[in-house]
Amino acid sequence: MEIISNPTQTEIKKAAKALKDGHLVAFPTETVYGLGADATNEKAVSRIYSVKGRPINHPLIVHISSINLLEKWAIDIPEYAIKLARDFWPGPMTLIVKRSELAKDFITGSQENVGVRVPADPIALELISEFKKLGGLGIAAPSANRFGAVSPTTATDVSEDLQTYLNSDDLIINGGQCSVGLESTIIDCTTSLPIILRPGAITEEMINNSIKIDGIKSIEKSTSRVSGSLESHYSPKAAVFIDLPPNPGDGFIAMNHFPTPSGVIRLASPTSIEHYAKVFYNALRLGDKKGLKRINVIPPEGSGLAKAIRDRLSKAASR
Repeated sequence: MEIISNPTQTEIKKAAKALKDGHLVAFPTETVYGLGADATNEKAVSRIYSVKGRPINHPLIVHISSINLLEKWAIDIPEYAIKLARDFWPGPMTLIVKRSELAKDFITGSQENVGVRVPADPIALELISEFKKLGGLGIAAPSANRFGAVSPTTATDVSEDLQTYLNSDDLIINGGQCSVGLESTIIDCTTSLPIILRPGAITEEMINNSIKIDGIKSIEKSTSRVSGSLESHYSPKAAVFIDLPPNPGDGFIAMNHFPTPSGVIRLASPTSIEHYAKVFYNALRLGDKKGLKRINVIPPEGSGLAKAIRDRLSKAASR
């Protein structure tokens, strides 16, 4: 396993070639770091499942370089999905669409739909574009961590989680800390009306403003299997508690206007909702590094991104 920091154009081309040769490449996106493989290479994709310890029926998201490749992976795409893609790609939004013949069972978890997105991180976009020049049609990339654990937002997180599972030909691209810090919004576009399956930085309000369709809804559970849909997910080793007074020796995450109780270990003091999202996973990981048994969290109030934070927090606290 090689870690590439401050990647040059030559090194990004090297990473694209590694993908084309069937190896794994962990790379930054604006949401979290992804563990990438050629989305058309079943053997390479199977290694993602092995390295992560991910159930084989849990589908992967295909990362493409532009909206122009959407029709390679999808059929019967509704007009509202095209509008969303035009408005929010590149960006932290995944569309669930009816799969084309290109999207095989090993990508979709044997479902008849597939998740697709165009990431906004410049390194991710450059990697996908260089991969396309080599004939690659998309990079399958779930979060670059062990399944169910806290998502990685730095290359160090990836290395700590996966270095014992990656081989010498695999790469990690260090692009610094992810700018958003939470996984993409997932929108089911296989029905007449879009359904938000996982909240994220592309909020319900933004979606409504884009497509202006009455009846958009957000659901907590879906018959479709999508990334992050399990009740327990994003979990540190420490037990996570929501809105409970912390005891001495507990970790504590809350907006900066909440004081730190005596004897409690402050893990994060975000100054805004956006800052909260960016540091949340880092704070959970810090609690584990400190060997804490309990982490108490006061969630942010409000809609939009705050709702996405609460979604991740509820899953992290579920045991």
